[in-house]
Amino acid sequence: MSDEKTGTFLATAADDDSAILTDVADGQVHTLATNPDVTVGEAIEGTVTPEPPLEVAWRLTDVTDRWTISVEESAEAPTTLAREVAAEQAVGELTRRERAGTGEVHVLTVSEAETESAVADVLDDTEGLRSRAARLGVARVVVRSEPGVVSVRYLP
Repeated sequence: MSDEKTGTFLATAADDDSAILTDVADGQVHTLATNPDVTVGEAIEGTVTPEPPLEVAWRLTDVTDRWTISVEESAEAPTTLAREVAAEQAVGELTRRERAGTGEVHVLTVSEAETESAVADVLDDTEGLRSRAARLGVARVVVRSEPGVVSVRYLP
């Protein structure tokens, strides 16, 4: 087994006895031998080390930062910029833009009839949304929509 690994991890499962941390950079899954008070949806910057003697499980040995990532749907319409981006692209296209400050905005152009379904699909991928948020170092994911436009905002 490999030595310790330092990075940003997303807690993808947790119970009283153990937890699963997924490295948001490479997708490697680390099953912890015990749960050091980790909750699902929490991002952790730290170090995991193989647990002796078999080294098939891991333990969280150092935490430099941790935060919970919320995912929510907003009743607000996409921003003017998001609507302009969506108008310039074909149905099914996705554009990623850096936000002023920290984070990103993803704009997806969809058919008006498929907007609600597209929002539901985006919100169903909570783990994917949280992984991207953890990679970006942000704490909130907000999905906004109007007919034909879905905007996913990764916010501090």
